[in-house]
Amino acid sequence: MAKLGGTYRLGDRTVHRMGYGAMQLAGPHVFGPPRDRDQAIAVLREAVALGIDHIDTSDYYGPYVVNELIREALSPYPADLVLVTKLGARRDDKGDWLAWNEPADLEQGLRDNMARLGLEAIEVANMRAMGNPQGPLEGSIARFVEPLARLKEQGILRYVGVSNVTRKQLDEARSITEIACVQNAYNLANRGDDELIDYLAAEGIPYVPFFPLGGFNPLQSDTLNREAARLGSSPMQVALAWLLQRSPNILLIPGTSSVQHLRENVAAAELELPAEALAELNSIAG
Repeated sequence: MAKLGGTYRLGDRTVHRMGYGAMQLAGPHVFGPPRDRDQAIAVLREAVALGIDHIDTSDYYGPYVVNELIREALSPYPADLVLVTKLGARRDDKGDWLAWNEPADLEQGLRDNMARLGLEAIEVANMRAMGNPQGPLEGSIARFVEPLARLKEQGILRYVGVSNVTRKQLDEARSITEIACVQNAYNLANRGDDELIDYLAAEGIPYVPFFPLGGFNPLQSDTLNREAARLGSSPMQVALAWLLQRSPNILLIPGTSSVQHLRENVAAAELELPAEALAELNSIAG
């Protein structure tokens, strides 16, 4: 398999399909400073050293903490590094997640990300539609996407992405501006976006799944664990390898606060799943 799972287009950039999600660098529940700041810095630097050129972040991780860590660890940034952020929410003093998606909020959020990352423009910002824990809510998202399209026209945002959306909401967003990527919950056990992934692949748009090991029941976990043992890999590595083989437009952003775990995740991009393993894994979703 190609290094880091090969490459795919993100906006007008080409990135390796194995990226890194920085959320776990914050403290417990994605709130407050990291348990080990030096380790967090080391993880970010190791990610780049391993060839990762797509890092997913947001100013509401911490809040602010993760973006500040990224700047400290990696600025001045490598020319090929793409930083992707998210907008649409904020944190209160207790760490609760609150919607923050009025036009002025979205502009302020974008400018806050720029300031803490030390950038003059954001490459890609995903508009996170606040839904329920099970997935997106129905309804128009035009009022969230239109302000980002205007920020794109101003030149401080290069590309707009959407997160936690339905196919109908994606179509609406695409009628407003070019959509660079879609970031939704998807994994071996949660395959509700199968049709959406195939549609996006035909359109040349990346799909970025989150929760790669979320939502498994005990029987599903047993199947994953059994196949991982047969392959001499960890369940996480097998789940990530399955995602890479699921469709060429899938970009991965597994997160970790451990250098060793980061290396294990990257190694998953080298794992080629044989046909019999794929058949067993595909059965997990029923």
